[in-house]
Amino acid sequence: MPSPHAAIHQIWPLLFVQDIDRSLGFYRDQLGFTLARRADDANGKLFWCRVERGGASIMLQQAEAEDGPAEGRGRGVAFYFLCDDADAMHAELSSRGMQLDPPTIAYYGMKQLFVPEPDGYFICFESDVGHG
Repeated sequence: MPSPHAAIHQIWPLLFVQDIDRSLGFYRDQLGFTLARRADDANGKLFWCRVERGGASIMLQQAEAEDGPAEGRGRGVAFYFLCDDADAMHAELSSRGMQLDPPTIAYYGMKQLFVPEPDGYFICFESDVGHG
């Protein structure tokens, strides 16, 4: 008998961004994500894409006037990416020219690396203290 519940495999948040080319460059070139899919408008200009790294994916979409004001768009939105080693992530991102504070240990035992994001979304790469 089939299960009455559908399986959920992943979540792909959609972020509205002010400059999709800048955002794609940030996630790809600075954070090491790869471009998984893209959609261009009739003029061949990128307006949507999905980037991925490991098991994590984020969709980026060029914000339009109908999407509301850019100010405060990322406020209250946080993304915590679980990684193997926050120190190794810090070293990797630093090698790409990012100037970041070193990871810190939260009171609940996670080592956290906070990364500023161009549109103000809150990004943290974290690992269990016992694992880096």
